[in-house]
This record gives sequence, structure tokens and C-alpha cells, in this order.
Amino acid sequence: MEHEIIIIDDETDVIEIAKEMFKGEKQYRFKRVKTEKIEDALKSIPELFIINEETVNTPILDLCKLIRNDEDNSITPIIVLSSSTNKEYRLEILQCAVEYFVRKPIDKDYFYYTVKNVLRLINTNRRVSPLTGLPGNVQIHAELKKRLSKKEEFAVLYFDLDNFKAYNDVYGFLKGDEIIKFTARTILKHIHECECESSFVGHIGGDDFIAIIDNDKYEEICQDIIAEFDAKVTEYFTEEDAKKRIPRSSK
Repeated sequence: MEHEIIIIDDETDVIEIAKEMFKGEKQYRFKRVKTEKIEDALKSIPELFIINEETVNTPILDLCKLIRNDEDNSITPIIVLSSSTNKEYRLEILQCAVEYFVRKPIDKDYFYYTVKNVLRLINTNRRVSPLTGLPGNVQIHAELKKRLSKKEEFAVLYFDLDNFKAYNDVYGFLKGDEIIKFTARTILKHIHECECESSFVGHIGGDDFIAIIDNDKYEEICQDIIAEFDAKVTEYFTEEDAKKRIPRSSK
């Protein structure tokens, strides 16, 4: 997988260092953008921003806020390169949701592994559902494997929404996303309320969820989840459609 990294720098020294460090690792693609072209950089939605404070002609805090306030780049990691030794100033930069502050002159080994580790973390986070924030299939498989290897007793609860595609077709995918988030919140609430010592809730994908608990009251927990879902899901329907809906408990 290719990683696009934007270096905001009005000179060329940092990108030359970066290209030299990552020579032979073709999946890392560095692009230098001058300060006045920051809007173009934002449009490309890179995986990482690196800002060389010494050369940019816009205050670093303003640049960081510009990136953070851009909807498409609100979670794009930022590394700031600066020779400042002022602790309060460095903290002020980090408070702008900047991930790393790297001191200049650049320690090449430190810089290399900072970039690698930030991108590794991004790759890890991709395994988490961006919609619900719940662990995805990789973590689900790992959790099941761990419990099986320890020969623990546990229950697996599987959740799937009826007629979800039909709902999406009528109300649109944005409303569908709201149903998915509501479902995740409902499952999490009741799993946490059961006070299981080592509960786990995962999002398989789409309208499929899984929970792993060490509580033998799993049937009661499932009924509570269904009851709350039926009671509140009508909030996501028009009044006319809500009246037509038959709760699962009445079927």
C-alpha cells in the first residue's frame, strides 16, 4: 500500500532527507508543498503532514488549525519539525492536536521511526470501524483465538438487523449509518451493564455485530438489547412508517 506524505516546506532540505531515509521503500511517497499551496495539499488528503516550521511563512499554529479545521483532514496526523527549545511553546503546538514535535537539527533515525510508527498506527486504526469505533474482524478473530487458547468459558452473541438493506433503499445510507451507530450504542450499553469481567463488542461490518461475554445470563442480555432497540428504533422512521412497524417481541 502506498503512503502519501505531504511536507509543508518552502525549502527542499527536509524532503531530501526523507527521500534519502526511505530510499528503496517505494510505498512511501513524499511530496513537498510550499506554504501558499496548502489548500492544494488539503485537497489531496494525504496520510501524514510534516511541517518544517523554520521555512514556512505562516505561523505554525495557524497552519495546524487550518489542517485540523478541514473536514477531510481533521484526523490526519501532523508532525512539526522545529528548533524551538521553549517547552510552553512546544506544548501549545501539541495542544493543536499535533501528534509529534520533532526537534531540529533532525536526528535521522528518530525521524525515520517516528514517521514509520505514525503510519503503522494509522494502519492499525483502519482495522477499527470508522462508523462505530468498534474493533473489526482482525481484533474479533484475535479475541476469539485468545479465549479459546486459554480454554475460557464464554458466550458469543451475534447481532444482525432485519431488512436493513430495505431501510437503506428507502431512507438513504446516511440514515442507515445512524441506525448502525444506534445499534452499536445499544449493544455496548447492555454489555457494559452486565458487568462482565472481560466483555468484548466488535463490528463485523455493515449491520453485523458480535459480543463476547463470560456471563451465563446471555439470553437475558440479548432480550434487553432487543427490547431497547424495538422501543427506540422508531425514532429513525417517519411517523407513518413507525406506526406500521411490528416490534420483534410481538411477532
